[in-house]
Amino acid sequence: MTTALRSTLEQLGIEQIEMANAVGLSRSAMSRIVLHDVWPTRRATQARAAIVKFLKERGADIAHLRELVLPMKKLAPPSCELGEAAPEVPVNETLEEATMLLEKQSLSIEARKAFGLSRSPFVDDVESPDDVYQSPSVRYVRAALTDCAMHHGFIAVVGESGAGKSTMAEDLEERIKAERREVVVIRPYVLAMEQNDAKGKTLKSSHIAEAIAFTLDAQLKVKSSPEQRFQQLHDMLRASQRAGRRHLLLIEEAHCLPTATLKHLKRFLELKDGMRRLIGVALIAQPELRDRLTSQNPEVREVMQRCELVELEPLDQDLEPYLRHKLGRFDVKYDDVFEPDAADAIRARLIHIPRGGKPADARSVCYPLVVNNLVTRAMNAAARAGWPKVDAQVIAGC
Repeated sequence: MTTALRSTLEQLGIEQIEMANAVGLSRSAMSRIVLHDVWPTRRATQARAAIVKFLKERGADIAHLRELVLPMKKLAPPSCELGEAAPEVPVNETLEEATMLLEKQSLSIEARKAFGLSRSPFVDDVESPDDVYQSPSVRYVRAALTDCAMHHGFIAVVGESGAGKSTMAEDLEERIKAERREVVVIRPYVLAMEQNDAKGKTLKSSHIAEAIAFTLDAQLKVKSSPEQRFQQLHDMLRASQRAGRRHLLLIEEAHCLPTATLKHLKRFLELKDGMRRLIGVALIAQPELRDRLTSQNPEVREVMQRCELVELEPLDQDLEPYLRHKLGRFDVKYDDVFEPDAADAIRARLIHIPRGGKPADARSVCYPLVVNNLVTRAMNAAARAGWPKVDAQVIAGC
């Protein structure tokens, strides 16, 4: 089986002998590491650190080299379960194992005292736009949502669970209020919304029309006939726009929208005053919506051609600045909590490779919620074991 390290060397065009000379290992020792993941019995930790340093300098994505970054055996057990030895970390995880990292964690009093925190920096941690860490991906999503609201665009913000999609929607509303923009945000209720009525309640275009009308005039008596109802809606939007307002239809959990409703969204965009659109549409969804829109399904072709798909990307190389930002809000320094090898270990820990998959199949789940829970778990473990900081060994055991 081709190891991830061997694949990385091939991708970067690096010869084994070149790396062996750079890190001070013999050709045969390097060959055993690269081809079979067999490490020398002495100074293995130093060899790992030297190889990681060499590959980082050559531009390798260290996070995908889990067997290189994460310790496979623990010398001392700051385990996440008191009294148990820290477990070995498998290279391949099932999706269920990866999802376990999403379980909510609470920072213990012991950990808060150890790291000088008055409360957890990862719980109820976003109370204003200043609390949102501005990664390049977040900055682009923010700008795209603002543009959609101000110019009546059509956008779908897609991200995995815990990527910060809802935070982006809340951030947009907070900025609209803070900047006193004349934008009316319409958010239909999506409680129990599903793609079909067998599983829950579908959100139909008539429900969206009612939400728009109620937001613009809570006292309005909506017409009973569909023709009159939509004419009434059109007139209300036109009058509101002529009064200087913009309108944004913001739908969360949009991956649960029925196909018929997705198609009907185009009709809302076609409501105009002359050549000017009267409303924009922003969908907040999990990747299932992206898969539906990029499929060959002819029913959603018209939507796909008009909707800009924007994806919230994993933190990955923004992981350390993200943690610095979170801790900095509580006047705690990153370097007082984490050892230098911790960030690489967190990224490596949050790489998911499907069981039986290849290194090329790896994907990062290094999203804010997952990072928060993993880091909280690791800080609890370090404090419980009396370790002054969180390092790669602690991360690997969590």
